[in-house]
Amino acid sequence: MRILEYAGHDPEPIVELITTIQIAEFGVATSAEKQPDLRTIPDYYQYGAGNFWLAFEGDELIGTIALKDVGDGVCALRKMFVKKAWRGRERGVAARLMRTLLDHARAHGVREIFLGTVDVYHAAHRFYEKSGFVEVPRSGVPALVPLMDVDVKYYRYRF
Repeated sequence: MRILEYAGHDPEPIVELITTIQIAEFGVATSAEKQPDLRTIPDYYQYGAGNFWLAFEGDELIGTIALKDVGDGVCALRKMFVKKAWRGRERGVAARLMRTLLDHARAHGVREIFLGTVDVYHAAHRFYEKSGFVEVPRSGVPALVPLMDVDVKYYRYRF
């Protein structure tokens, strides 16, 4: 397995991976159209401390994670998704993606990372907590942090 920074990759497999997990697997009320950032990754994510990473096994896209810089040492963790067959501690895909993001954030002087998530991602909630994220109320998330309409749980990571 290898993790690469997004560098002009075809966005279609990224959109397909993420929306399939969101909609088909978990029944989240969203669509590709509600996530235009997935087709404008360089402009939306790759500036300041932000970036977007892809996990591959061979030529198969198996995971994604993104960091959006919102200013003043604050970032948002976005688009963390791993194909079902590649999830779990034994595979280590999510852990490697998270480690890549946190190492990058630390090296770029990020002070805090926030994220929003939906209530049905129970395993993700446990993973975020084991990774050092702490649940916070919606009111504890800075206004500049982009959230989805379907988000109901919020987390913060402090360096």
